Amino acid sequence: MHKMTLPALLAAGIAAAAFTTSTQALAYGEGDFFTRVGAAKVDPKSDNGEVLGADVNVDSETNLAFTLGYRFHDKMGVELLAALPFEHNLEVEGVTGGSTKHLPPTLTVQYYPLGGTEARIQPYIGAGINYTNFFEEETDIGASLELDDSWGAAGQVGIDLLIDDNWALNAAAWYIDIDTDAKVGGADAGTVEIDPLVVMGGLSYRF
Repeated sequence: MHKMTLPALLAAGIAAAAFTTSTQALAYGEGDFFTRVGAAKVDPKSDNGEVLGADVNVDSETNLAFTLGYRFHDKMGVELLAALPFEHNLEVEGVTGGSTKHLPPTLTVQYYPLGGTEARIQPYIGAGINYTNFFEEETDIGASLELDDSWGAAGQVGIDLLIDDNWALNAAAWYIDIDTDAKVGGADAGTVEIDPLVVMGGLSYRF
């Protein structure tokens, strides 16, 4: 089961932000381009499906991630999540170990309840779609492993703490539906269900 501490804190921050404003004029809204950069942890769910009739375990991984977004309305925007490749170790219990790399670009449409105001704390939620490309799959027994690319839904929650007109501290979390069909030695072998919680912390810069 996922450790939900940071998302719970994000939710608490969003609730608190509804009552928090700043006397400084840091209007945050329509026409803003922004980027967010930080460390992201991909934490797969605990039950990752079956391959060759055995349970699969997929470990977590942390790497550099970044986003690019645009606010087309004070309270609405779009954001694309990208990252350096994540590499996960795979264990098919009692059969083999292995690994895979993947890139998980995720596009979300976002709602900012305090957009267009002078609130220094800017929470947001989003929903969208993920595409995950798997590559460099390997097994410990020398058999070939193939994982199909995946399309799935994504949900997001995040918060910016504005420092000045351009910079902010950022924390965000995504839940992403990632399921992939596996082939071992060219034969269908089962489905790997990753369905991770992705947690990212870093800096935001708006242009």
